[in-house]
Amino acid sequence: MQRISLSDNLSVSQIIYGMWRLTDDPDHSTVHLQHKIEACLDQGITTFDQADIYGGYSSEAELGNTLKQAPSLRDSMEIITKCGIVAPIGLHSDKNVKHYDTSAQYINQAVERSLKEMAIEQIDLLLLHRPDPLMDAQETGNALDALIASGKVKAIGVSNFRPWDIELLQSSTKNKLVTNQIEISLTQNSALTNGDLSYMQQHQILPMAWSPLGGGDLFKNPESPLNIKLNTLATSHGVNPAAIATAWLLRHPAQILPIMGSNDIYRIKQFSEASKVTLEREAWFELLQAASGHEVA
Repeated sequence: MQRISLSDNLSVSQIIYGMWRLTDDPDHSTVHLQHKIEACLDQGITTFDQADIYGGYSSEAELGNTLKQAPSLRDSMEIITKCGIVAPIGLHSDKNVKHYDTSAQYINQAVERSLKEMAIEQIDLLLLHRPDPLMDAQETGNALDALIASGKVKAIGVSNFRPWDIELLQSSTKNKLVTNQIEISLTQNSALTNGDLSYMQQHQILPMAWSPLGGGDLFKNPESPLNIKLNTLATSHGVNPAAIATAWLLRHPAQILPIMGSNDIYRIKQFSEASKVTLEREAWFELLQAASGHEVA
């Protein structure tokens, strides 16, 4: 699978395995998670996406338990994690309201906890999970730079930020923000036209796409024009329809990195099929038309 360079010292796999739903799996054994990780690695999917809040602040620990049992896996992985959301569950069950915290104190505490929970010595890529309306950009930027200088974090980025949010933080951060993780799929495609992808291309910030299959909504109506087109293209390319929907993202010149999530080993083993498909321009627009319900202007 193609490797994508985010910075001088960090490259990632073209497709990323997302661990958002990791704790939804009825099988919480370290062996089962190891098999999922190995199914990814066997395809060249080496990058794994976490967040402190996933699983009610328990997902990172599940990954850590597996890495303790099979520490050699770490040498083949790039680990992303996110911080900044404080929800009144699990670790923060004493809080009264869900909120954001991008203070230096919170970020530092979150990083220390993530390192401990995942049983690793360095986070490859740390993202701020959401824009914080109370963010002190200078304080936050200094904290992120210090984490890189300390070696606890290799690279930094953001998630769900708009261009102006990125501009504000980057103005106070010496190190480059290398990615912005946003929702992009055939059915959630506003980033194509609202300036998000254009901005990221201009500033060489690579987009990561969460929910690249629309949370499964793409396939709920098998008789929809979009599903019919996905199935037609899947048949012609000898892959599954999910691979076509993912290849639609990979076709974009911004180098969108889809974050694929599943607890089903069989489905995980099919993720790399998308990287074998290059959609023709007309087919790409046919899918966009089927998703939007109208032709482009």
